[in-house]
Amino acid sequence: MLTPLDRPVQWTLLGVFALLAAAQIIVWLLRRLRPERDWTEPSSRIATWWIIAAVFALALLFGRGASIALFAFISFLALKEFLSLVPTRRSDRRVLFWAYLAIPVQYWWVYSEWYGMFIIFIPVYVLLFLPLRMLTVGQSEGFLRAAGTLHWGLMTTVFSLSHVAFLLVLRMKSEPEVNYGPGMVVFLVVLTELNDVAQYVWGKAFGRRKVLPAISPGKTWEGWIGGIATTAAVAALLGPWLTPLDHRLALYAGLIIGVAGFVGDVNISALKRDLGIKDSGSMLPGHGGILDRVDSLTYTAPLYFHYMYYLFVWHTHGA
Repeated sequence: MLTPLDRPVQWTLLGVFALLAAAQIIVWLLRRLRPERDWTEPSSRIATWWIIAAVFALALLFGRGASIALFAFISFLALKEFLSLVPTRRSDRRVLFWAYLAIPVQYWWVYSEWYGMFIIFIPVYVLLFLPLRMLTVGQSEGFLRAAGTLHWGLMTTVFSLSHVAFLLVLRMKSEPEVNYGPGMVVFLVVLTELNDVAQYVWGKAFGRRKVLPAISPGKTWEGWIGGIATTAAVAALLGPWLTPLDHRLALYAGLIIGVAGFVGDVNISALKRDLGIKDSGSMLPGHGGILDRVDSLTYTAPLYFHYMYYLFVWHTHGA
């Protein structure tokens, strides 16, 4: 059963599809004007964006349960991709079952709106349980590396990303009857992806000085600053429309997303460079793998969530 979305959310999603259509037309024109160049990658990238945007919009239309299930599935794919890249001990195969089982449990806390368990389940209980399960295997060689790798993967691909889903059920203390959830999620996801695109475009147009050449040679100071400025400006415009933020607080949220998105991106870049790979996978044509697409979100989601939680839940409650 479809759930009607607020008009600002509808218009924002329509705006995203309009931008994709414009990008499609631009690539089509460039293909005609400059046929000697290979336009396969940008075409594939845009085609994949259409699918991502459509699935995201449909999940929101089908309501809270469908949206939470979508993010749980994304966490599953991201963790599976992570574990396919990072070497694991043969003896830990059975332990991986419990790691995967943490995904539906974590998202159940989201669905049931149990913030207390949501915020400590993976950082505390899973942290304590998985090493215990490893100990029962009876192998000490590589124990620290295996335990640390597995928990880092869960924190990144499940705990961090589940903050996006919890935004759907987050209620403002001052306006508990108003459902800002879909708007807050759209604000976060759209700005996180916009930040990636803006930093890329500004970097290509004006980039000269490398930020972290040993980790991500394509990142420049010009791209980073231009992307953050673009994200903050758009956030200031969209914030009061989609969320309970005013223009000033929305600007701050944009700055958080801009900086955090960059860190999340280079965080996964460092992982890939350590493993000697270019992309984390090939599931998303033109983009790479799931981790390549949600890398920025692993940082922006928890930081933006706790910014909103402090302003409208904890702070209001404390007042």
